[in-house]
Amino acid sequence: MDAKTILGGLNPEQRRAVEAVSGPVCILAGAGSGKTTTITRRIAWQVASGARRSDEILAVTFTDKAAAEMRSRLERLGVDGVETRTFHSAALAQLRRARGEMPGRILSTKALLLRQIGNSLPRPYRFRPAGDLATEVEWAKNRRLTPEGYRRGLDGHEPPIPPDLMARVFREYERRKSSAGLVDFEDLLEFAVRMYEADEWALAAVRERFRAFTVDEYQDVNLLQQSLLELWLGGGDEVCAVGDDYQSIYGFTGASPEWLLGLARRFPDATVIRLEANYRSSPQVLALANRLTPELGGAEKTLRPTRPEGPEPILRGFGSPEDEGAFVLERVRELAAEGVAYEEMAVLLRLNSRSADFEELFGDARIPFQGAALLAREGARQLLKGLRGAGFGSLAEEVRRVAREQGLAEPVPEGLGERELVRQADLRRLCKLAEEFDDGSRTVDEWVQSLRARFDHGAEGGVHLLTLHRAKGLEFEAVFIPRVEEKELPCKQSLRVPGAVVEERRLLYVGMTRAKRHLALTWAGKPSRFLAELGVEKASAPSVRRRAEEPDGPLYQALKRWRLQRAKADEIPAYVVFHNSTLAEIAERRPRTIAELASVPGVGPAKLERYGAELLAALADAPATAAA
Repeated sequence: MDAKTILGGLNPEQRRAVEAVSGPVCILAGAGSGKTTTITRRIAWQVASGARRSDEILAVTFTDKAAAEMRSRLERLGVDGVETRTFHSAALAQLRRARGEMPGRILSTKALLLRQIGNSLPRPYRFRPAGDLATEVEWAKNRRLTPEGYRRGLDGHEPPIPPDLMARVFREYERRKSSAGLVDFEDLLEFAVRMYEADEWALAAVRERFRAFTVDEYQDVNLLQQSLLELWLGGGDEVCAVGDDYQSIYGFTGASPEWLLGLARRFPDATVIRLEANYRSSPQVLALANRLTPELGGAEKTLRPTRPEGPEPILRGFGSPEDEGAFVLERVRELAAEGVAYEEMAVLLRLNSRSADFEELFGDARIPFQGAALLAREGARQLLKGLRGAGFGSLAEEVRRVAREQGLAEPVPEGLGERELVRQADLRRLCKLAEEFDDGSRTVDEWVQSLRARFDHGAEGGVHLLTLHRAKGLEFEAVFIPRVEEKELPCKQSLRVPGAVVEERRLLYVGMTRAKRHLALTWAGKPSRFLAELGVEKASAPSVRRRAEEPDGPLYQALKRWRLQRAKADEIPAYVVFHNSTLAEIAERRPRTIAELASVPGVGPAKLERYGAELLAALADAPATAAA
């Protein structure tokens, strides 16, 4: 280890953080600001400067991947012996060290137990996804609530099923888990807290071993984790907390940015450092993202660009979701033609169910994609299983019958959990796909084969289809955020819960700051309130061309015939060539030149190159009555 290796290449803010090797330190690290570099260099400098021995330092973060990355970077800096773990791994190691045995067999997933318990619920709730129930159990345990105190501790929080039923599920989950000798990840933290609260010798031993703590992603800490951290510290103050309250997006697990924001109040002598130099995004992307920060509250941070200029972000409304999807598809093709790899593009969505829109779109257009899984999600898996040995009704009738048996709700009731909303949307989509496929003679097996042909593309690489939550910590050359609309982003559930819209705004900020150069925000419904905060003046819902208003003039019909011929020749769906709304606009404007055609909404450079001359020829060849 040498000073040049550790301190070299740091900006002034980073170097100040690295050299602050003692006492309470709070590093407010903006998106793309080199957070991991800073904290690993700081730990290395603690050791190299003699402030701490490596085996006295415990560094905790939130995922095994992040802990492994931290450990690898420290090894490259020549630092061995620092314990780098997740909170849960640290708790387990300390329990084993103090007790000499495992606290129980670790339950890797709550889903199986909770699915069994959920199947015993009254019929309207029987098919609710186990994931929603698991999230609720985790929320309660992270707030240190027991089944007995669960209902008293809700404090305005809405569970995914009625509170009395959820309390019953929670109680039964704990009973079955304990009877089987199992422990979940929250138990590891709770058992460690209880051990240290009851056993002063175990507490003295852990404080003797670890004299300095680094906590990464501190904005995502919950009450249970904070309780354990405070026991580790005792009355000491050797803690370095690193995080960004602007990226606190896991409130549904019980996490809160208030522990990060309140550190300076708890430790009045704390050194507070802001990392605001951004090494990821272009000045144009950052300028747009920074417009949200006045509304994000918390610790003010303004990201400063260090990368070259890039194109202006696109903010655009469309008359329908189909037109919006066509724009994303066309823009993906344009970027690919410019040399941007599909793997460097991402479509970021608020809800998992929306990914199916783009699975269909990209699959039909033969654009590879990854990260989406309509057929792997609970709704599709249950429905396809239920269709085995289906009856003698029509395909569409059988699919809808099984969907209703599995809890398809029409209309969808209020107060559902997020996974149940996804499941309901997936069931509705599958019913619609069955109706479109059913010609009176096709079978269930043929329909399932067609689904697999369209949707089984997730392992081939390509454009990333991710939720905004799953995109955190990632970065892409180009980012698309569609459906920036009221009841989408912010989502409908957040509008009922006090303070939840704030987290929805942070989700949008996280999504925007994933982009390196290309960023597009689009909408087809009532524009999100966040668009006004971004400076989109008087954003209003674009007028929607209803299906019943589709033109029936001869020129429009001639264009549809040309489109059908071209689609058949290319072996692609007709809408991939041009959507109906774009054809209608072309028929109305009757362009005569490439320049005039280029001015039509929905006709981008790639479509101009692929279809422009042929389309103008089709217009010229249209019958006189059609062009009149």
